[in-house]
Amino acid sequence: MSAPIGGQAVLEGVMMRGPSNWALAVRKPNGQIAELNRPIASPMARHRIFRLPIIRGVVALGEALGIGFRALAISANYAAQEDGDDEVETELSRGAIIFAFLLAIGFAIALFKVTPALITAWLPIDQTGAFVLVEGVIRVSLFIVYIALISLLPDLRRVFQYHGAEHKAINAFEAGDELEPERVQSYSLIHPRCGTAFLLWVMVIAIFVFAFVGQPPWYWLIASRILLLPVIAGLAYELIRFAGRHTDNRFLMTVLAPGLWLQRLTTRQPTLEQVEVSIRALQEVLRLEGRITPEERRVEVMA
Repeated sequence: MSAPIGGQAVLEGVMMRGPSNWALAVRKPNGQIAELNRPIASPMARHRIFRLPIIRGVVALGEALGIGFRALAISANYAAQEDGDDEVETELSRGAIIFAFLLAIGFAIALFKVTPALITAWLPIDQTGAFVLVEGVIRVSLFIVYIALISLLPDLRRVFQYHGAEHKAINAFEAGDELEPERVQSYSLIHPRCGTAFLLWVMVIAIFVFAFVGQPPWYWLIASRILLLPVIAGLAYELIRFAGRHTDNRFLMTVLAPGLWLQRLTTRQPTLEQVEVSIRALQEVLRLEGRITPEERRVEVMA
């Protein structure tokens, strides 16, 4: 089985990635589509230990965040490009990527890990089972409310449309259909490997992992929520990875249904023009991965 293709919505565009390359397509203000691609130097390809279960999830998450930040910065520069500009500054420095990574992770840990733990610690709960369950409910509730609130922002609506376009293109490709905007548009906005579903299951799996920690003093409580995050992320990655390979399993899809429902908040119906951008990114990464020929891609782009 070929390795799956993943993606991410960015500003006025879509990033698609395979095992060895990622490609970006962005609709510029003048209506043209700018394309850019980069190779992926993954440690999983060089060291077997990074391909072990759980560990590979942590590595994959780090890679996804790093590539995502780069693609987002590039898309922002292309989207802001004015007529007459021949070139734009497209790359973030390594220091900027690390800073953005730490800032995003710090915000997520503070809001979705530390805050629920501290709120629960203030409540008069003595039993460990009740403690982690209430903490989990608070954590998931904060996450859903946060997603619901940001989905109301007008500036994010087009990003969510491109998110939907990304899912449609991948769904069409995995179904073996032709990558034409009108055909791709008919596919679902939902995909089992979506990052939104992954984040929800990080919240849920944390309930079971934190049950082994119990109710330590507040400082160990906070430390445990931070230190165990890689383990939780690795477990969630394995679950989403397994689900992506068994979409025909009705029981599994029923269990994972909440994560699929949540994607309704982070996707919107795209236009055909947005679907076209998503297809261009997908075709480029397929070409780079050797899964379509340059001649096939030219025919599909012109169709």
